[in-house]
Amino acid sequence: MSESRKATLSGEEAERILGDLRGDLSKTLEDAIPSDLDGERREALEKRIRDSLKREITAQARRTARRFLDEDRKRLEREEKRTARLRVEADMVERFALHFRVQHMILFASTLLLIVTGLPIKFHEAEVSRWIIAVMGGPQFTSLLHRIGAVGLTFIGFYHLFYTLVFETGRRDFGLLLPKPGDVKDFFHQMGYFLGLKKTPALFGRFSYIEKFDYWAVYWGMVVMITSGYILWFKDEAINATGKYVYDIAREAHSDEALLATLAIVIWHFYNVHFNPKKFPGSLTWWHGKITLEEFREEHPLEYEEWAAGREAGEFEAGGGA
Repeated sequence: MSESRKATLSGEEAERILGDLRGDLSKTLEDAIPSDLDGERREALEKRIRDSLKREITAQARRTARRFLDEDRKRLEREEKRTARLRVEADMVERFALHFRVQHMILFASTLLLIVTGLPIKFHEAEVSRWIIAVMGGPQFTSLLHRIGAVGLTFIGFYHLFYTLVFETGRRDFGLLLPKPGDVKDFFHQMGYFLGLKKTPALFGRFSYIEKFDYWAVYWGMVVMITSGYILWFKDEAINATGKYVYDIAREAHSDEALLATLAIVIWHFYNVHFNPKKFPGSLTWWHGKITLEEFREEHPLEYEEWAAGREAGEFEAGGGA
């Protein structure tokens, strides 16, 4: 069927609809206008009705058009957002598998609980500490929450050790996280770049010296905090077994390491991962385990080259795995 034929049919259909409307309007006018009105008054009433209908139809048409355009705009915005999201997702690669991400979630949940409940106990004389303890249900319940966090930290510490021994990905990452002489070279190279003495930044593989520092600081902190924490938890048994001087050392170590760990997390880790201008307002890699290809190329160029070469050979995984 030709376009002209379609247009003719559309015109005929429009005329039929208008004809039906005229018929309905005429019948409505006949029903609404009293039959005993004289000609002049009848014409005046018909004119007023027509003007009223015209205004209402115009207003309704404008409202309908605005509603349609608004819905259409929102639909287009949803489609654009969906397209942009799909484009970003297509431009991302998995860095950390679900197994590793769950470990990290348990670690930071336990650590945050320990910080929130531990610092008010350490600085119990401060007004804000007394307020926080009261909000959490008092000293006894705050101590209970602190011990729940301690159990979570202990569990994930030993589980991660199991993970590094049993799972291939764990063994691989552990080997890559071991400090090497090249990390010292990368550190001074990066400092030179920050000071304008080097034209290009250091090239990192899967883990930079920053991430290695993060990892080993956490593990050292866990050894100190878990050991000293259980000595404080089981005070009588520890004193009977080792003497009070060990308990006193554990108390000081636990208190000072807790403050040091909090500052390291808030100042060092949070800045590098979330508050860095390139990451702000925060990275969601901890949740979905992915980074963009641009981040991959910029932050881990050596690993990216290996990944790109493996992709050409049919090996698509970057940092994923069990």
